[in-house]
Amino acid sequence: MKRTPTRSGLSVAITTLLACQGAWAQQHDVPGGQATVPSQATIVHATIAQSAATAAQPAADGDQAVQLDAVEVRGEYIPEPMLQTAEVASFVTREDFVRTGDSDAADALQRVSGVSIVGDKFVYVRGLGERYSSALLNGSPLPSPEPMQRVVPLDLFPAEALEGMTVQKTYSARYPGEFGGGVVDLQTLNIPAEPFLKLSVGGGFNSATTGEKGLTYYGGDDDFWGYDDGTRKMPRALQDAIATGKRIDRTNFSNEELANIGRSFENANLNVLQEKDSIDPDVNFGISAGWSGDMGDDARIGFIAVAGFDNEWRTIFGDQEQGVFLGDNGETLSYAKDYEFLTTRNNARVNGLFGVGYEWGTHRIDLTTLYVHDTIKEARSRAGMDYVSGYGYREDDTRWFEREMVNNQISGKHEFGEYGDVKVEWRAAWARATRDVPYEKQIGFRDEGDGYWAYSVRNQENYTRFSGVEDDVASGGVDLSWRLPVERDLTLLAGASYMDNDRNAWSREFRFFAGDGPGNGAELPFYFPYQRPDYLFSDYNLSQGWLRLEETTGLGGQAAYDATLKVLGTYVQVEGEITPNLRGTFGLRYEDATQAVHPYDIYTGARAGAIAPLENDYILPALTLTWNLADNRQLRFGASQTIARPQFRELSPQLYTDPDKDRQLYGNPYLVDSELTNLDARYEWFFGSGEYFTAGLFYKQIDKPIEAIMFTGGGDALWQTFVNAPEATVYGAELEFKKYFDPAFAADWWDGNRLYLATNYTWTQSEVNADEGDTVALDSGTGITQPARSLILDGSALQGQSEHIANLQFGIENTDKDLQATLIANYVSERISARGNNLRQDLMEEPGLTLDFVLRKTMRFGETPVTLGLAARNLLDTEVDEYIEGGGGQKIHVLRYDPGVSYSFSISTEF
Repeated sequence: MKRTPTRSGLSVAITTLLACQGAWAQQHDVPGGQATVPSQATIVHATIAQSAATAAQPAADGDQAVQLDAVEVRGEYIPEPMLQTAEVASFVTREDFVRTGDSDAADALQRVSGVSIVGDKFVYVRGLGERYSSALLNGSPLPSPEPMQRVVPLDLFPAEALEGMTVQKTYSARYPGEFGGGVVDLQTLNIPAEPFLKLSVGGGFNSATTGEKGLTYYGGDDDFWGYDDGTRKMPRALQDAIATGKRIDRTNFSNEELANIGRSFENANLNVLQEKDSIDPDVNFGISAGWSGDMGDDARIGFIAVAGFDNEWRTIFGDQEQGVFLGDNGETLSYAKDYEFLTTRNNARVNGLFGVGYEWGTHRIDLTTLYVHDTIKEARSRAGMDYVSGYGYREDDTRWFEREMVNNQISGKHEFGEYGDVKVEWRAAWARATRDVPYEKQIGFRDEGDGYWAYSVRNQENYTRFSGVEDDVASGGVDLSWRLPVERDLTLLAGASYMDNDRNAWSREFRFFAGDGPGNGAELPFYFPYQRPDYLFSDYNLSQGWLRLEETTGLGGQAAYDATLKVLGTYVQVEGEITPNLRGTFGLRYEDATQAVHPYDIYTGARAGAIAPLENDYILPALTLTWNLADNRQLRFGASQTIARPQFRELSPQLYTDPDKDRQLYGNPYLVDSELTNLDARYEWFFGSGEYFTAGLFYKQIDKPIEAIMFTGGGDALWQTFVNAPEATVYGAELEFKKYFDPAFAADWWDGNRLYLATNYTWTQSEVNADEGDTVALDSGTGITQPARSLILDGSALQGQSEHIANLQFGIENTDKDLQATLIANYVSERISARGNNLRQDLMEEPGLTLDFVLRKTMRFGETPVTLGLAARNLLDTEVDEYIEGGGGQKIHVLRYDPGVSYSFSISTEF
């Protein structure tokens, strides 16, 4: 009599059948850790005869023992990550980091299908801005040191500290509900298979920077390492004045007190721009080490440590222009301002990672600490014509942006039952990101027409700013899975997570005014405005009363805010086999969130204005189906509902200057959450080992997407704010292809080589919809609405969305000779950077086409491997361009410059 196999009998049979794959899917050692080579499981057919009683196990509770008639394991050539996940996802492995030579997570993600990077640090998935994507580190949310974004900049994460990255483009209930374009989950290095020690050193140069003239300022003795030696510390006299809780001006302080505070400011080291005849080359070095050992009784412990330092110089020379529309119909675009600028940035980064793991049997606990300290020291000067005011103008800036992140995480994985049918995964993390900007300085000069630039005393064209951001995230979560004891392969999952994100941001601004001393502003010496900046703001001039310091911090003292986001989430999900060729995942996530921004008077600490918090709860469904069409082909479908929340800065009704864009921004407390409906379909064909072709379609409907609106006046870009557009739709297609070729060249030098081609292309269309009766709310103190079509052009593209994104990698590799040479091309078409008011003057940016080349070769000296790496970036010398285009095709280049071609080299060895 034929009987149905029990769960235990089926498990043993499959385990036996798959045992032959173990030797194929070996653990492959990589520097700093280990990675599993994707399992290219060939079809395994097995028929177990009636007499094969070894495949049957005694059933529980007195059931009859059963035997297995036949098992078919599908999935020929399907890589292990693709085989294991039910969602549409892309994976960046340790091998990919090595192949492309990318230095950080942001660089590496540019190679992923449908992904583009904005500002060298923020990820756009399928053309959707950074607000629609989230980043996790080992499953835990991350804080951000950026004052404008709650999302973390991915340039903070060095490649040396990462094992890999997963970009998931369809939603599953296990992830947080803030999911629009996708989620990026970064995985840090895990415990190595065996002890190792790796040392590396490298350098580089840039065609527009290295050996060329540039700008700098002295700063402090430790600037090379990215740490301030105390030069930029807020002076004690200023700290004492701030501690009084009063605005620092003539109303609250005497002239002598103000002069004393002004004299305490750092002067020559930070005020004087210097021309450097030859900018230094780049330098970097790193060390990583790992150890693991047996502890007996099936227990094992391991450690890993990574440390690195990078110092990079970049000089850019370009244009900054501002335009105004003139004429009766407002179609003629004319110059309002036209500047040329020269900027030199010195970027120093220190990073470190320490991990320890302990595993015993089917249990494991990991502790990981990541530290990143990233500093930009910038010297800048721009000069040109202000056509509105009718005079030539120059601005000199010195800046210091110091970012730091510390992330501590403890996590565990536990399996129970004879076959690991019950699994428990948990994690807890605390992270802090800070941004310190001391002594952000600007000094303005006018062209007097006599060949000299003169400081404009009466217009106080100078400022000194101190600002800071502190962002804390405490989070935790647990995930439970139970493989049900039923005939079909079904797993029930449930879990809960909590996140508490708290942020404080503040800014203080001071200016030197024409004083009330003996000169009273009118009797200043004739030479006074022509002095070098360190003489101009000298103790002597302050003591004479020719200058006085006063605070010009934000309107009403509202230059600071506290913000919080608390999210409690729970989910249930079931996944498994529906039919032998169809698998599915269905989940529901419940999220309850409270988000609030509280501006406060920076002098008294009192809350300034009442802003109602956003309090919402959602039930978010997610469904994914995977249909195994053939042994190496499958079709995926996905449908889900998700959300996107406003950023803290976007909600805060304060004026703020974005240093990256030189643009003033003003928040809108009347913003609300965006809600998304997502549909996906993808065909996957894995036709060879590591070779595949995929084609996908996606559609998203977004209710109340947040758009940036730029308001102009008098020809000058005054400020930018944010509104909820009524609705938007995004749809598109993705293609991805990867193949190895073995041309039959009859030459000794070609022996063992093979060609490699990987390419992907994403086409996206988006449309913002504003019907006749739709309204939007702007912050005017009351939240009064106005017609949406007065700000949003119906049918226009979604902000930040590019129609075309394409990547191509073509190279040669030889595993026997440890050689990899790869040519990498990346193309991103134009996109809207910010919307102009009056339905025109949109700011556009055009990333264009970039071309890189990476070469890696390992040689062996006895038992010691030595790896040489060479890379050339932006070989086409593609320029950066953000512009406004008028009706006649004329362009005003808001920001345009040539970043140059960058070359780098490295040498590393491992013991």
